[in-house]
Amino acid sequence: MSNTCSLSIRSLPYLFRLGIASLIITLLGGYVVSGLHLRWHYDNRDETPGLTMNDIIGAYHGVQTPSPLISALENGHPDTLPDTERTTLLDWLRSDRVSQDYDNLDLGEDAPSELIAMSCLDCHTRSSSGANTHPEVPLEYWDDIQKIAISKDIQPAGIDIVATSQHTHAPMMAIVMLVLALLGAMTRFSNRIIGFVVFVTGIGLLVDMAGWWITREVAGFAFAIVVGGGLYAIGTMLIGCIVIIDCVLPAGNDASAS
Repeated sequence: MSNTCSLSIRSLPYLFRLGIASLIITLLGGYVVSGLHLRWHYDNRDETPGLTMNDIIGAYHGVQTPSPLISALENGHPDTLPDTERTTLLDWLRSDRVSQDYDNLDLGEDAPSELIAMSCLDCHTRSSSGANTHPEVPLEYWDDIQKIAISKDIQPAGIDIVATSQHTHAPMMAIVMLVLALLGAMTRFSNRIIGFVVFVTGIGLLVDMAGWWITREVAGFAFAIVVGGGLYAIGTMLIGCIVIIDCVLPAGNDASAS
């Protein structure tokens, strides 16, 4: 069923329609840049390259991840490591001088780099082969060890920061979608399709905004933030593109008669 709205976009002067199309293109371009900004803002919070769910969970809930190297040592790996050396490595990893003391010459043979070289490199080099070797977890260089040596403690944004951000974003994003929904209803395309997209987009925004607060208590709800924000972004892009298409297409005989 096509749109039967008495006031339609295609009944407007062509330059008027081109102006609307230009504004919508600018709006959608701004959303693309906003998406890139969010990616850069959250990226590497967990000290892992690229945007991951841990980055998002950390921003809204917080993430405490113990060092994989600490976990391995506490679980008795390797089983041939003397207790004194195991204790030395654990004390080093739990200190605030992990990077500074890795190859500290003042520590002599007790330097972590020396202990790791003597006890770990038989199995943990890129060229390791054979049973019980782990070339996928190399420990040859500090750059390798740094990835698994440091525990991660990502603190969420404060409540005041979340409230301030939502105070700005929620009304603005809702108003933008309301305007696009009204423009979409004025296009020649099916009101049922437009209505469905607006419904899904509205639900997505609601879930996204509510998720900011729920995730502070339930870490798993961060996935709802991603899904809700994704639905809003897709819906906004779809309605925007529909309006742009309607603006640039010829008006047709019905609009001329009107």
